[in-house]
Amino acid sequence: MTRFTAACVQLNVGTEIEPNLREAGALVRRARDAGAELIATPENTGFIVQGREAILQRALPEETHPGLPFFADLARETGATLLIGSLGIKLADGKVANRSYLFAPSGEILARYDKIHMFDVDLAGGERYRESATFDPGDQAVVAPLPAGGVLGLTVCYDLRFAYLYRTLAQAGANILSVPAAFTRKTGQAHWHVLLRARAIETGSFVIAPAQTGTHDKGRQTYGHSLIVAPWGEVLADAGEEVGIVTAEIDLARVEEARNAVPALRHDRRVAPPRAPLRAAGE
Repeated sequence: MTRFTAACVQLNVGTEIEPNLREAGALVRRARDAGAELIATPENTGFIVQGREAILQRALPEETHPGLPFFADLARETGATLLIGSLGIKLADGKVANRSYLFAPSGEILARYDKIHMFDVDLAGGERYRESATFDPGDQAVVAPLPAGGVLGLTVCYDLRFAYLYRTLAQAGANILSVPAAFTRKTGQAHWHVLLRARAIETGSFVIAPAQTGTHDKGRQTYGHSLIVAPWGEVLADAGEEVGIVTAEIDLARVEEARNAVPALRHDRRVAPPRAPLRAAGE
């Protein structure tokens, strides 16, 4: 039975990388002082800016991005495992990867994950997002063993709406799922808690979801409420809307209990697609 403390770092990042790294670093140290062995930051830990050109100006390739040596050093300093929710990484094709990094306490990068699902939506009130215009989607699901115990399945933000991805991760061995996010205030108020609880319940997994909060560049608003959810769906920690940290105990025996009680991950059935609908009478 493996037990350890996990933490979510909740941020309100600005437009420039260096001050955002300093703020994230200070909160990671606070989480470590609170006993956390696995510490997760939100999507877009490096920066949040509006507009394709502004994103492309700030995104950097891995080899020159200051976030990678910064968080490697921070992992070594704290002795914690760090999940950096995502950084904007410039790619050879001129687009950007929205990429999560998992750092071991040694500073080694244990896993990389590129966000698969692009947030291309038109919300009521005029909010419009076209991630696919700037970002290249990933195409690889990623799981990674954690030094403290357990197996982490990596996802990012809008991935949350695609339940098949979480089932795939759980069936590949993940018993903890990460969902670093910058959920909009509008969609967060409506869907954040229920979707995270659903992903935990469906897979019998812990869910760790660090989030951005507050107002960002050009008035963009994010919802906050970083959550840690247990495999039976209970919310163990909720950060509300303030910048800061929350922690909770991860007891992996609870995963086994939930999956034994409802072994749905073993009950998949092949289903034939629907037949073409019959025409209504008189057509």
